[in-house]
Amino acid sequence: MNVTQVTSGQGVEGYTERSAGVVSLNELFAGAKNEEGLTHPWLIAATVVIAVFMEVLDTSIANVALPHIAGNLSAGVDESTWVLTSYLVANAIVLPLSGWFSMLFGRKRFYMTCVALFTMSSFACGLAPNLGILVFFRILQGAGGGALQPVSQAILVESFPHQKRGMAMAMFGMGVVVAPIIGPTLGGWLTDNYSWRWIFLINIPVGVLSLLMTKWLIFDPPYLKRKTFATGLKIDYIGIGLLSVGLGFLQVVLDKGEREDWLSAHFIVGCAVLTVIGLVGALIWELHSKDPAVDFRLFKDRNLGVATFTMFMLGVTLYGSTMLLPFFLQILMGYTAMQSGLALSVGGLVVLICLPIVGRLLVRVEPRWLVIFGVLVVSMSLFHMAHFNLDIDFRTAMMARVYQSAGMAFLFVPINVMAFAFLAKSKVNNATGLINLARNVGGSVGIAMVTTLLARRTQFHQSILVGHMTPFDGSYRAALAGATQALMAGGSNLTQATGQAQALLYGMLQRHAAMLAFADDFWLMGIAFLVIIPLMFLMKKSRHHTGEESSLEVLPEGDETAGQG
Repeated sequence: MNVTQVTSGQGVEGYTERSAGVVSLNELFAGAKNEEGLTHPWLIAATVVIAVFMEVLDTSIANVALPHIAGNLSAGVDESTWVLTSYLVANAIVLPLSGWFSMLFGRKRFYMTCVALFTMSSFACGLAPNLGILVFFRILQGAGGGALQPVSQAILVESFPHQKRGMAMAMFGMGVVVAPIIGPTLGGWLTDNYSWRWIFLINIPVGVLSLLMTKWLIFDPPYLKRKTFATGLKIDYIGIGLLSVGLGFLQVVLDKGEREDWLSAHFIVGCAVLTVIGLVGALIWELHSKDPAVDFRLFKDRNLGVATFTMFMLGVTLYGSTMLLPFFLQILMGYTAMQSGLALSVGGLVVLICLPIVGRLLVRVEPRWLVIFGVLVVSMSLFHMAHFNLDIDFRTAMMARVYQSAGMAFLFVPINVMAFAFLAKSKVNNATGLINLARNVGGSVGIAMVTTLLARRTQFHQSILVGHMTPFDGSYRAALAGATQALMAGGSNLTQATGQAQALLYGMLQRHAAMLAFADDFWLMGIAFLVIIPLMFLMKKSRHHTGEESSLEVLPEGDETAGQG
């Protein structure tokens, strides 16, 4: 048993009984522990999920506010996109290094420092007087938030016994999966009703609460040894430098590529070259380093390697569809940001309901079958979206997202359970950094992929459809004549009505071309997502689903390669 684990039969209620009157924080949080001084694991889960939800929310909440930010700070819309890019770059750099920093500073100290940095940076972002200051503090915010996901996940994995790890991952999934779904809705509501500055200021009370709970409820386990320079710790300057260059410029390429027309721009070509040099160099260096900042040797564990790629694909689909569906509803269906957000938010409620159910199913069902079921449901929902047309109603769009969200709930928890099934607890910190990085990079790839495909396929379909807009096409002549007569009946003369009718029909053509391009996007994501199914049969089976206590839960340090093959 580690320092955060207690027996499963105890409830939270027994910890909070106190006599009437004012109590100190020490007495209040002491009620969360048993007679052995160990914190209840569900309180630990609530503590870390608060910070995770806050951090993941900030990856998407600012999207809808960019026009308001640009106007208020006297900047161009293209310039304002650095508000997103700067956060993602800093986030990506810190994510894989979270395990190394935890070893250097101590995990609890490092975690609290990150929460404090994230909270203070959020306050500064909310008060930023110009775009340059805002981007600077977004970089600090991304650096502080980058470690929250992997460290929180590592704490959860270690706090729950192996047979209850599914419920722990379900709790973690509530923050990671639900936050990007409700982010655009919440951001739109705050921006429309108050100010864009509140999308950052709302983090302050949440961050303070997270700091207080972490201080009194979270402790480093005894097997997590802190290393110092006095005990022989060496800073991997080259590895950290190469990784920072590679991941940083990768995010710039993915975020700016479509706007700059990809490799047609010298800026993107230069960033792409630096990305390849940085990532390839980091991989080679870290594999041959005795004290790597990021331990890529962990991928010798087959389960972790397959799970990391699966999480990458999950990020592609989750973030890609989360961007694509509201964009479709706003551009083609005329929905407001709030209305399109509501269509997605119901899916978030479905995820909240389904995640605990999946956590319980893991006790009886092998994780790979839950993943396969989830993949099929998500793919079918994407194929359903590919059959959308310009006459769908709100309920149709909402239910399509509900189906997809239900399938997503069957993916996140089992993937994480299988990923850590054969890892020693001392290696979990590094592993969570890698798997969370894969999901975040997958999200960036998904957004870049769908926006690029949408632009290219819209041009393709428009070039095909415009071939029918000629005087030699009978259907076009009939539609033009009918529109002209209707406009003349409205008061236009023949010349005006003819021009207006042609513009009207061309606008219809553009909408239909865009509709076909959206359908292509949904089809591609649905087909690509199916590649996960055969990978599930490469996963090594654990005994977790039998409900028996697995010996893998207590793998000693040095046995992290057990079960590999």
